[in-house]
Amino acid sequence: MTRIPHESSGEPNPLQVLPLHRLRQRTSMKWRTHPEDVLPLWVAEMDVPLAPSVVRAVTDALHLGDTGYPAGTAYAEALADFAGKRWGWDGLAVERTAIVPDVMLGVVEMLRLVTGPGDTVVVNPPVYPPFYLFVEHMDRRVAEASLGADGRLDLDVLEETFRRAVTDRGRAAYLLCNPHNPTGTVHTAAELSAVAALAERYGVRVVADEIHSPLVLGDAGFVPYLSVPGAERGLSLMSASKGWNLPGLKAALAIAGPGAAADLERMPEEVGHGPSHVAVIAHTAALRDGVTWLDALLAGLDANRWLLADLLAEHLPAIRYRPGDATYLAWLDCRALGLGDDPADVFLRRGRVALSSGLPFGTGGAGHARLNLGTSREVLSEAVRRMAAALR
Repeated sequence: MTRIPHESSGEPNPLQVLPLHRLRQRTSMKWRTHPEDVLPLWVAEMDVPLAPSVVRAVTDALHLGDTGYPAGTAYAEALADFAGKRWGWDGLAVERTAIVPDVMLGVVEMLRLVTGPGDTVVVNPPVYPPFYLFVEHMDRRVAEASLGADGRLDLDVLEETFRRAVTDRGRAAYLLCNPHNPTGTVHTAAELSAVAALAERYGVRVVADEIHSPLVLGDAGFVPYLSVPGAERGLSLMSASKGWNLPGLKAALAIAGPGAAADLERMPEEVGHGPSHVAVIAHTAALRDGVTWLDALLAGLDANRWLLADLLAEHLPAIRYRPGDATYLAWLDCRALGLGDDPADVFLRRGRVALSSGLPFGTGGAGHARLNLGTSREVLSEAVRRMAAALR
């Protein structure tokens, strides 16, 4: 598979467009959960204006009164075209896709297709907390296969977890986060091929959450799970939500490998009634016409991850931070600060900076915090200054 790298777009950095007083006019979760004296660097919303192509598409739909029910395959066609140009992957077959309300609800539906109540779902902690919440809510059992000390998949641990999962419970699934949230790790083709081989050996069905796939930084290359040999029975969930900051416009795509087409066909029809038609229009416009905006964003995020590393080295050298190759999320190891299991609580109370607590991310989350660096250089710098002041 040949990857075609993105190039500098020449567009302004979207992260540097909106001043803080404008951002505080927003009414979303990020800006309304905490008092106004708190800098919110926690939930996965970016401090950017929308891509002009998205604004035009949504505005045109509203002018037309085009606010009915979603129909057609435009979203899937746009994603297939994006995947071919961006990742060199031509295996996204439109006929093996289905629109779902969002990635996590799509994950739930895919897991329902390949597991039953009481079955095991394997995850790689520390990992996105809803993996635990959604899986347990649907009466499945979570089994942890922790990441290695280097933040990468530990294939030996994964194999042993697969073996126990099918021995104890019969059927099992593996909920793969690719790229990984919160570490920003981009799994390689070799790692994913090894995962596919293990899944086939033990009869474990892979469901890949690939929502952060457009947000790969620098020279790293995203590898879709369904593109590797042996992944034919896999299922994937993708969306423009994270790449173009559209979490409030809910829509995603479930994608089946050739060997999982029959599973996807069994998905209940009513699941497709959940996505918003206007959201589908927005996501389609982002993928088709918002690539230069995305490239400008990626350049800004790339600069921010290294700025954060420099700021921490200067002001909080005891925090261990390995810049990830994807996402706008930074995983901070704060254990050397002596702040206990939940350093995010200390930074909020003493520094008025809201980070995500590491505890809900599962094993390996204690003593850690997740920081959202999808903001301006000025806000990022002020946040680190406040965090340092909280320790004095």
